[in-house]
Amino acid sequence: MSSMIDREKVLAVLVKRFPQAALNDVAAAANAIVGLDAEYAPLAAADLARFECESGSHTYSSRHVANGDVRVYLRQRKPS
Repeated sequence: MSSMIDREKVLAVLVKRFPQAALNDVAAAANAIVGLDAEYAPLAAADLARFECESGSHTYSSRHVANGDVRVYLRQRKPS
């Protein structure tokens, strides 16, 4: 009989063990540990025709994506 790994427990352990890690990185690690496919895939700067994002007092552009200051992810569609 195979046992299933509880993703939420794995997530809790990872967050406790790596408190400074970005939550999306911790979630991706938890998915990998329990064998789930990635829900989001990174979008490369070369794939962006235009990007502008305002957050608080900051404005980000495709230049920020290109130099790694901002990451853009695209939700992966499951085949039907």
